[in-house]
Amino acid sequence: MEQTETKMIHLKINNTAVCVPAGSTILEAARTIGIEIPTLCYLKEINEIGACRICMVEVKGARSLATACVFPAAEGMEVFTNTEKVRQSRKLTLELILSTHDKNCLSCVRSGSCELQKLCKEFGVDDPDYYAGANPRYAFDDSAAHMVRDNNKCILCRRCVAACDNQCISVIGANARGFDTHISSAFDKDLADVSCISCGQCIVNCPTGAIVEKDESAAVLAAVNDPGKFTVVHTAPSIRVTLGEAFGFKIGTNVQGKMVAALRRLGFDKVFDTDFGADLTIMEEATEFLDRVKNGGVLPMITSCSPGWVKYCEHYYPDLLPHLSSCKSPQQMQGAIIKSYYAKKMNLDPKDIFVVGIMPCTAKKFENKREAQSAVDGLPDVDISLTTRELARMIDGAGIYFRDLPEEEFDNPLAEGTGAAVIFGATGGVMEAALRTAVEALTGEQLQSLDFTEVRGTAGIKEASYNVAGMEIKVAVASGTKNAKVLMDKIANGTADYHFIEIMGCPGGCVNGGGQPIQHAVVRNFHDLRALRAASLYEADRNLPVRKSHENPAIKQIYAEFLGKPGGHLSHELLHTKYVARPKYR
Repeated sequence: MEQTETKMIHLKINNTAVCVPAGSTILEAARTIGIEIPTLCYLKEINEIGACRICMVEVKGARSLATACVFPAAEGMEVFTNTEKVRQSRKLTLELILSTHDKNCLSCVRSGSCELQKLCKEFGVDDPDYYAGANPRYAFDDSAAHMVRDNNKCILCRRCVAACDNQCISVIGANARGFDTHISSAFDKDLADVSCISCGQCIVNCPTGAIVEKDESAAVLAAVNDPGKFTVVHTAPSIRVTLGEAFGFKIGTNVQGKMVAALRRLGFDKVFDTDFGADLTIMEEATEFLDRVKNGGVLPMITSCSPGWVKYCEHYYPDLLPHLSSCKSPQQMQGAIIKSYYAKKMNLDPKDIFVVGIMPCTAKKFENKREAQSAVDGLPDVDISLTTRELARMIDGAGIYFRDLPEEEFDNPLAEGTGAAVIFGATGGVMEAALRTAVEALTGEQLQSLDFTEVRGTAGIKEASYNVAGMEIKVAVASGTKNAKVLMDKIANGTADYHFIEIMGCPGGCVNGGGQPIQHAVVRNFHDLRALRAASLYEADRNLPVRKSHENPAIKQIYAEFLGKPGGHLSHELLHTKYVARPKYR
């Protein structure tokens, strides 16, 4: 098929010649020559509305300033991005935003990473006359399990609204008009009273501290300092390739060894790897899948590792809940094993064990409070989940200089994970890990290649078909609930012919979770965080000596010593769960 040649246009920006594809905006064109035009509302392909007016530039011959984020570059155009008129316009806009903004910056969790704060510093905004005017005040909304909303710090950029819409959830939006405009749920309901799925995408896309995770680090420190508590922490696969960003490392740097060292210096009694729980999940999930295939169970079976996705299904597709695997997530399996197998092995009372999960996901905070997540004596499998951001703040607050830490190893016996486990953090990783085990179980033969590349990558939906032991196994992978909706609608209307589906609630999977380090919009707009972080996980997979969950020696040991067999009676008591239909309302 003949390719159409891209039309190029020529213009000048600050007297420098620029050549860009037709359809590029001034903002995009400027970036090709190293000029960063500031923005507050812009999110590439998600929120391109020109609302904040920070990106104004001068275009020669135009009667007024132009919004660079949405204004198309044109042949022969001459643009100026840093004139006195432009700078004064941006400064005035910032002053007006600050006139109704909560300015308790020193105690704000986003101080130092706030995009508004950064711009005010750059443009010398300090004490505008507008502070004396009317200043509406809003009550905190801390009703949700995972986050706090403070509209006193909101700048009405609508990035959170766009992120929520991009997830096809749309439980927040602009209420009222004019000076009274504010971001809230329909009829100003509390967030706990709408169909929020706790994914946290609004948080990672907010430029200020208007939306933050519910910080539980104080409770964790209290447990660490309680001599009556045996504190255990375990870290999700993706944390090792994202935590470093909070300390200035390049995006995707694997800091596993330093992370373990930091957790020990925070005072935890044991530091385990959730990769063990991920391998355990594969053993149970692959067994469940094979049972459904062989015995006429509900197909397609859908993974249940992502609590944001599970909550989405409960709210929006309750009739399709039987399609979900009954397996708990790796976090919850790890916690259940710590309070059962590990407690017995170490002669510890489960009531004295305090389990902390370091997770990429704000929905994990909700997951801990779900029913059927307390397998041992009614105790929660995991007591508290902290996001990557909360852990980074704890490390800073403890005076630990992360960059200088030595490389240390996880504690045994729950330290061994495989390559299959580590790729759980990327979209398609759970599917690939399950296939490595399920295919060998079906064929009775060792795989010649362990790389199921068809399900890799950041595409929103991926499909593949494999001939396994004379059967055609059709699989699909979706990340982000917008893409999940496409697959769920196909199941609902009977047009889906898949056997196995992986769904992650966040676009790109856990590497792009709502609890991951905040990155400036410029970074999010022009660098593929998902791909960069996932690449490090796949590199870790390649370098590990064991890459299949069923070949993990520690997994073999726990089944031999304790669980019996995958899918057995004790496994179901400890490692499986149930779901509930939830009302859908916005």
